[in-house]
Amino acid sequence: MARPRHTLLSRERIVEVAGALVDAEGLEAVSVRRLATELGVAGPSLYNHFPTKADILDAVADAVVARVDASYFSSHDWREALRLWAYSYHAELAAHPNIVPVLAHGPGRRPAALAMADAVYGGLIAAGWPPARATHIGAVMRYLVTGAALGSFALGFDEDPQLYAERYPHLRDAHLLAEHRRSVDEGAFALGLETVLAGLDALKARLDPLKGSLT
Repeated sequence: MARPRHTLLSRERIVEVAGALVDAEGLEAVSVRRLATELGVAGPSLYNHFPTKADILDAVADAVVARVDASYFSSHDWREALRLWAYSYHAELAAHPNIVPVLAHGPGRRPAALAMADAVYGGLIAAGWPPARATHIGAVMRYLVTGAALGSFALGFDEDPQLYAERYPHLRDAHLLAEHRRSVDEGAFALGLETVLAGLDALKARLDPLKGSLT
């Protein structure tokens, strides 16, 4: 069979290449001209699939969210479902931190993001949470997961011990945090998640006897 004369182009291929660029170089690396070069096509051909760069980045963000496992809400207690989903979400964002600023704006019209939000909200409602509280919980979890992925706490301190020695005595070991980035950042996420879940568990215990009157 003769090979096609022109590079075959699809939405999936554009998203794949754009996602690789975002991972490697950040959001600013994505442009129609750069993508056309990487794909070996003429720039205008991309517009047959995506009207704007923003639409491409939305699709990249949605491809990341599509890999998050939100199925737990149909098979687990709401507490464990939140925990497992949060770790799945956190893992995907940790693997693709450069796309997090796009995700932080919310689902917009992105299909996978809306499906995930629907699964989380539906699972909470099915567990007996009032609609307002279910909305709050979804928001809190997004703040926690995306916030954890936006930057490293451990890398936020300078590695010069002299900076802290005299003026900031309580931070005398801050220069060591970068060496323990994984344990610090992952430990902080785990602590935050478990703290949220414990608080929600206590709130739910107050809610249940009231048969939904708490809003």
